[in-house]
Amino acid sequence: MTGGAELASAALFAGVVAVGVTVAIERLGGRLGGLVGTLPSTIVPASLGIYAGTGASEHGAFAESMGAVPVGMLLNALFLLLWRELPPRLPAWSLRARLAAMVALSLGLWSVAAVGVVVTLSALQGSAFATGCVATAVMLAVGVAACRSGVPAPRGRRPTRLVALVMRGVLAASAIAAAVAIAQAGAEVAAGVASVFPAIFLTTMASLWWSQGEAVPAGAVGPMMLGSTAVAAYALFAAFALPALGPIAGSALSWLAAAAGVTVPAWLWLRSLRTAG
Repeated sequence: MTGGAELASAALFAGVVAVGVTVAIERLGGRLGGLVGTLPSTIVPASLGIYAGTGASEHGAFAESMGAVPVGMLLNALFLLLWRELPPRLPAWSLRARLAAMVALSLGLWSVAAVGVVVTLSALQGSAFATGCVATAVMLAVGVAACRSGVPAPRGRRPTRLVALVMRGVLAASAIAAAVAIAQAGAEVAAGVASVFPAIFLTTMASLWWSQGEAVPAGAVGPMMLGSTAVAAYALFAAFALPALGPIAGSALSWLAAAAGVTVPAWLWLRSLRTAG
């Protein structure tokens, strides 16, 4: 497959996934929709592209890229938390002004933190994978804590507008293209973080806020934070599975392991919380 065809396939896949997340939250509610929407998705073509650029010849470089992914996902979990914690503290502006403020604040804080992560991991050469393991554990703990807060997770009442769905697809595709391009340029750690740029999370929160009000995206934050741990788990599995089994079998096994090890137990636990409540 040529580089252009590979990029087009990854972009198309990312766009389809981007549309599916909002639909899942709207129709299934924040709990199940949040988990389904955060199953490993765009990270799969991203990991394949990064592997094609680095992993086939440099196993260590690919592992470093994948080790940076959980750190990036931890940043994304905190990014999501901002969308639940900041809105009550915003002034009573119009919907448009409050949404613009949230986009600017959340992206600004994420960007500052992401730059710090890239600089730190680049300085700690050879330890990105170990750092990723720690970040995954922290992310799991934070996600569990966020889900125990008891925030309602209602379904959406109206479908998201087509323009918002298209915007999500474009942003997700751009993130994947950037990650692969950075990896091919040799910046492995930066590629790992770029591969989890919160394009889908940002557009999910913004489009649901705009079309459904603040309650629907706020209710999905906890389950999305917890479910995102599956993406981190996929990356850690993929760091070894792709070089050992090849890109197709390795990515498939990594996806199944992440879904079975994180998403399914998380759903069963959230169901028990709902039953107990």
